[in-house]
Parts: sequence; structure tokens; C-alpha cells
Amino acid sequence: MFNLPRSPAMPNRLAQEVSPYLLQHAHNPVDWYPWGPEALERARREDRPILLSVGYSACHWCHVMERESFEDEAIARAMNELYVCVKVDREERPDLDQVYQLVVQLMGRTGGWPLTVFLTPEQRPFFAGTYFPPVDRHGMPGFPKVLQAVHEAYRSKRGEVNAQAAEIAAAIARVASGEGGPGGALLAELLAVATKKLVARFDEVNGGFGSRPKFPNPGCVELLQRGGERARVKKALDAMRAGGIWDHLGGGFHRYSTDERWLVPHFEKMLYDNAQLLRLYADAWRVEGDGAYAETARSIAAYVAREMTAPDGGFYAAQDADSEGEEGKFFVWTPGEVDEACEGDAEAVRVARAMFDVTDGGNFEESGATVLHTPAPLDEVARGLSMTREAASAALERARARMLAARERRVKPSRDDKILASWNGLMAGALASAGAALGDGAMVEAAARALGFVERALVAPESSARSRVLRHWCAGVARGPGFLDDHAFVGDAALDLYEATGAPRWVKLARAIGESVLAHFHDEVDGGFFFTPDDGEKILVRAKDPYDHAVPGGQSVACRLLLRLGTLVDERYAGPATRALEKMGHAAADNPSRMSVTAGLADRLVRGSVDVVLVGPPASPATLALACAAHRAYLPDRVLAWLDPADPLSRAACAALAEGKATHAEPVAYVCRGRTCSLPIGDAQELGRVLGLPGMARDREHPPPK
Repeated sequence: MFNLPRSPAMPNRLAQEVSPYLLQHAHNPVDWYPWGPEALERARREDRPILLSVGYSACHWCHVMERESFEDEAIARAMNELYVCVKVDREERPDLDQVYQLVVQLMGRTGGWPLTVFLTPEQRPFFAGTYFPPVDRHGMPGFPKVLQAVHEAYRSKRGEVNAQAAEIAAAIARVASGEGGPGGALLAELLAVATKKLVARFDEVNGGFGSRPKFPNPGCVELLQRGGERARVKKALDAMRAGGIWDHLGGGFHRYSTDERWLVPHFEKMLYDNAQLLRLYADAWRVEGDGAYAETARSIAAYVAREMTAPDGGFYAAQDADSEGEEGKFFVWTPGEVDEACEGDAEAVRVARAMFDVTDGGNFEESGATVLHTPAPLDEVARGLSMTREAASAALERARARMLAARERRVKPSRDDKILASWNGLMAGALASAGAALGDGAMVEAAARALGFVERALVAPESSARSRVLRHWCAGVARGPGFLDDHAFVGDAALDLYEATGAPRWVKLARAIGESVLAHFHDEVDGGFFFTPDDGEKILVRAKDPYDHAVPGGQSVACRLLLRLGTLVDERYAGPATRALEKMGHAAADNPSRMSVTAGLADRLVRGSVDVVLVGPPASPATLALACAAHRAYLPDRVLAWLDPADPLSRAACAALAEGKATHAEPVAYVCRGRTCSLPIGDAQELGRVLGLPGMARDREHPPPK
């Protein structure tokens, strides 16, 4: 018997979930199931194909497809009669999303969300797409037509459907194996090869990579920075900061630009984008000493503190692109709205309109509204208005404060309040690293609070040596299991916090997580790391994903965690990571756009890291001054160890680097490459020269060891 559409008064099964995305669909007339045994068993029992729909709460086109199709009674009736309909939050189940995104790509299309996949009852995909309109439009078939055609194929051409499903499943298994190559010694020119390939894709006019839509691609920009492409890095960072992809009032970056000029964004804000860009701008400040980059990093941190931080310190996942049913409505401005917000301050109005390019015609679709951006620097705007720079700057700050206050009175986009372990690790690590570089204790404290919450709510001791990380916390409920990225990102962030604070507890946490990575994710036969744990749910394929996506790849960050632990604590951690990177390194050099983090780590193996050991009481002003110099330097592979002669836990936390380090009357630093270290350095200025800080020539007496 077919299920009838449900009315808004009759919520479907998703009403029992905690995911904000799934709850958004709880009152659809579609008879949605969450992924699980109930749905899969029904599909097998009734021999029905599964209609799998994957999305996330801040996804604009997910909202569009919901309004157009999933809330339509006739379309919902067809879905309910022909399929077992399953809704998945890709942030809860990245393992499912990762595998089934491959279907769209194998069919020669671009993946994305909403992801729409048709599966046999055995979970084998046989057709897939992303967004489908409710009627034929722009060369795309209407969703009702797709539903009927797929159903007819499943019923009348079962042999062909099963053959195609088997072929796609086999192709997914091949891709998901993550084989990067035969392995072996990495070439010394690996970084130069990878950098050259990225330069060939670089947009010399607008900065960044590709045309439209244009994503920030922070991993690729970071690899350019590592490769010494300072001018191109500066062009990309300056263009993004000036464009509409940057929130000029509230701080933080939107997801991507719909054009090649960074002007009109897709307005959702994701925690993971802002984490990666926070670290990138802080690193650019390390390299260039440009205060604008430091200010951008601080603004991202302020945005996260204001909008994305839970009372217990964890970080929320995302903010929506839409408010009141319209994309971008919260963020765009008309000249009249600027006038009203500035409350009669004519000078503030003049400067704001000129600085943010707010015009009567606007630049956002056909609305007459403007996405704020800064096409000209403040000096040029001041000259055009016949004002001094100081007066224009003061007027701009008045306008910005008043416009932000006025915007706060608008209906805000919704927020996905899941606290994801992996994304919290990304942001906590970025805050710790950037805060240490900028000397901003509040940023480091925010990182410690967030990771402390994750440790309490989402880290479960498995034994005296190992700890497992769960996936997310939402509405007071923690859910797992955690995937490779959850473990790797949280463990890596713990080491960032250790380097920022010197607290041994963070190394203990990183080691316990690193042990679980080796126990539950490492492929001891072929090397590398699976995305799902050995005791997790058995889905279509257990994948090893070598690629970076919107976030760095779990494999690459797991390798970074283990390499850092190997340098800091015990060399045995580095072995599995080295083997994996040697296997993936050649592929990463050839395809740095999709494997930028792996390419950087492979370069680390080629060139080695420069490490700093601080010996002295961690609260001593002299020790802190040395730490400040170490954090200020741009050394992307640097490991920083804190050795407090009075604390045995301190020595255990950095056992490998502490070996042979003598105690001195005053705090000192050693600069090491491998296990060969410099003479002790007691002066922070001298340490800065050795590490190559901007404006300080390298000291000839203490060059970095070779």
C-alpha cells in the first residue's frame, strides 16, 4: 500500500532527528526516512529503489529544491509511491556523501548539493544528479520526469539497471581505493612542479583560480605561499578581501563568488572556510608583515566569537545564505538603507557609499541593491571626496558601526548549530596558530575553550593509550562514530594549542587520538588511511580519499598529525605517514589543485622541518619572548616544543626533541633540523634573525642547521 503525502500537521520521521538540516524537512509531504536499517530493510522487502537526497542546512539550492519539489504535493506523492526516500545531512554522514558524490563525477558531471542518487535496495547507485528543477528548464529535465523515467527503467529494464549499478559500484571501489602510485623516494623538485601547475591555473587578472563560480581554495594559495609565489598570494588575498565574498560589516568570508571577480557571493558562511582563511591570512602576515592581513585574521576571529560560538565554547557549523526566503537579503544595501542607518551623518553616508560602491543601480541581480565591496583603497576614496585620509577613515568607521547595528535588526539567516568535531578542530587550530602569531591571547583562549568542549563532549577514552572522537554534538546529543577527519583535525588542533601555550595536556590528547588513527583507520597492508573506522557501519565501499575537498583531506591531515607527533614525541608515529605520503606524493605534485595539503607535506619530507625547542619556565618573560619570535616566523613545517626543566610532564610531551637539551640559567631556544640543533640562543631578536623574520637578516653565527 502506498504512503500518502503528509500534511504539515503530520511531521515525517525526520522530526525525531537532531540535525538542523533534517529537521528542515520534517514537515515535507515526502515520507522521508533518515539513513538507517528501517529504510534499507523496507527497500529490500518491497523491492523498491532508494531515492537518496543529500544536502546541508546552509545550502541555497537545497532550499530551492525543497520549495519547488519536496513541498509540492504531487511531486511528493510520486516520490512516496515509487521510492523509499532517504534524506542525509552530508555533515553528519560525510562517508555516504563522499561515496555517492563519485557517482555524479563518474557520469561526467560536476558534483555538489543537493545530491540526488537512485540506489538499488543493495545500496548500489545506478543514476544520479544534483539539483533538478520541478519542470524542464535550461536543458535540465524536470524532477517529475526524472522520477518516472528512473522508475520505469528499474521496473522494465532491471537487467540493464543491475549491470549499470554493478559497473558504477566497481568504478567507485577503484576510485575509493585512493591508490596514489607505486611510492618511493620523492623528487627534490616536487614543490616546484606543483607550484608551476598552480601558477598555470592562476587568474592573473582577478586573483585566485578558475572563473565562475570561484572558490577561495585556501590550500592552493597556501601551497603558492610555500613555493615563494608572494605576488600571486598577495593578489589573491587582496582581491578576496576587497570583494563581496568578504563581509565588510560583520567579518568572515562567504562560501564562494558566483562571478570571477569575487564580487557577488553565494552568501552562506561555513565554519571550515573561515578556519582555513583565518590561518592563511595570519600566515600571509607572517610573510609580508602587512597589517591588513593581521586585521583580516582578527576580524574573522571576532565574527566567529560573535556569531558562531556556543555558550560552552564549541563552534557552530554554518550560517544560511537565505533569510525571509531570499538569498542575500540580510547582507545587501540600497542607498536609502545606508542613509537611514547613518542617521543623518552626511559625511559617513558619503564615505560609505563611495567606499562600498553603493549605487542607485546596485550590483546584485536586478534588485537595485548592492553587495558591499571596496573596489578602491581608502586613500583614493578620500582624494575623490576631497577629504583627508584621517577624516575619511573616521567617517567610514562610524558608518560601518551604524550599518552593522542596523543590519542586526534585520531578520537573520538561520544558523546550523551542530558542533562538528572535525570543523571545530580546524577552527581551534587556526585560532591557536594565528593567536600565537599575532600575540592575541583571546584567540588562543577561544581555541582552548572550543577544544576543551570537544574533549569533554566528543572524545571518549577507549583505553589508557587511545581515545576515539565522535562526529558531532547537537541539541545536547553526541553522535558518532567519528571519521578520519574528526580524529585528524582534533588531534592536529591539540598540537597547535600545545605550541601556542606549552601545556602538555594537549600533547597527551593528540597522542591518544593518534593512537586511534593507527588502530582504527590505518591500512597496514597497503598503507594509507581509510575514511571510516574498522568498526564502523559497512556501506558500499570503505574509501580512502586522497583528495582535498572543501576541507583538507582526512588522509593528509592524519599524516600531518603523525609527522608532528613523530618529530615531537616518538619517531614511530612518522612511519605510517611517511609511507602514505611517498605513495601519494607524485600524484600530489601532478594534481596540486586537488591534493595541495598532501603536496605540502610531501615537500616537508623532501626538505625536512625546522624545529624550535624552548628551554625554560613557560611563564618566564624571557621564554615567552623567545616563543613570540618563533611564532612570528613563517615556517610551515615547524614544530615548537616547550621544555620546562621543573616539570617531568613537559619533558614527556616533547621527549624526542628534548633529548640532549641542557638546562641553562636563563631560558634559551634551540633551532633544529632533524636531530641536529644550533647552539643555545638566549635573545629573542637573535632567534628572529635565525628564523628569518621580516626585517631581520639571518644571523651568520647561528644559521638554520643543515
